[in-house]
Amino acid sequence: MTELYKPEGTRFASAQNREYLASLGGLERAMNTRAIVEGMVTLCDSDLRLHVDLQCATGVIDAEEAMYCRPGEGRKEIAIITRVGKPVAFRILAIENRNGRPVARLSRRLAQEACIQSYLTQLRPGDLIPAKVTHLEPFGAFVDIGCGVASLLAVDCISVSRISHPRDRLRCGEELTVAVKSIDRESGRIYVTLRELLGTWEENAADFLVGQTVTGIVRSIESYGVFVELAPNLAGLAELRESSEDLQKKIGKAVAVYIKSIVPERMKIKLVLIDTCCNEPSRAPLRYFVDPAVTPHLDRWVYSPEHGRKVIETVFE
Repeated sequence: MTELYKPEGTRFASAQNREYLASLGGLERAMNTRAIVEGMVTLCDSDLRLHVDLQCATGVIDAEEAMYCRPGEGRKEIAIITRVGKPVAFRILAIENRNGRPVARLSRRLAQEACIQSYLTQLRPGDLIPAKVTHLEPFGAFVDIGCGVASLLAVDCISVSRISHPRDRLRCGEELTVAVKSIDRESGRIYVTLRELLGTWEENAADFLVGQTVTGIVRSIESYGVFVELAPNLAGLAELRESSEDLQKKIGKAVAVYIKSIVPERMKIKLVLIDTCCNEPSRAPLRYFVDPAVTPHLDRWVYSPEHGRKVIETVFE
């Protein structure tokens, strides 16, 4: 199932997709088998029709076929015109001859509808699926979970380490693996989470030792200390040694910190701020601690150490 419904752009360069686009015979096979194909949108005309380069023919997606709308939702023009210059997924409705040239009528809506219906009937919370970041808002990231179907990845589900905005962690166009957090089968909405794949406290803390000086990112300033992110799912606390006003300027900045102590039972890493780094914080690729090929589903995820005083967990149900 997850091999079929992937984020838009994922199948564009695949051998099968190239075969479909190589000839009219390939397009006809895709039409007859109701296969999902991808092509590059080259134009959105004044009637909101998307024109798609099919290599051997021209494809046209009428406005009403450009996106799936849930009951009660209206069609959003911005969601259509922003497809220009990007690959889209579709099913082929018909291949016609117009003035001696082949033109294929396409439906992105049907591809999205098929994805949603399949996911609503087969997915369950805890399943791992591929996703691609499409845009970022202060409250979270919207991700494509298949054929352009949008899902919300809330900001507090991106990582355990607190961030002020999803752009602190993610980029538009970035490909992710996410877990299904919940499914609203009535509205047809699927919500996802990422932090459960980025490692437990112990898994992340294993990369650090007392006495090391490492780089981190200042995430927040509290009355009792400075939270410094060492990894997306791990933060330490440094003592306040500067004025609050000076420290506020360091939020989001890279700093060098000395690791004073690591206390697993309290999930505490005590740090000492050494210096502000000259360079902007680097954005290393996310490190996954769960391989979806080996573990395609999670029932429960426990972030905290086994004998810790506090339990932080996610139960998928």
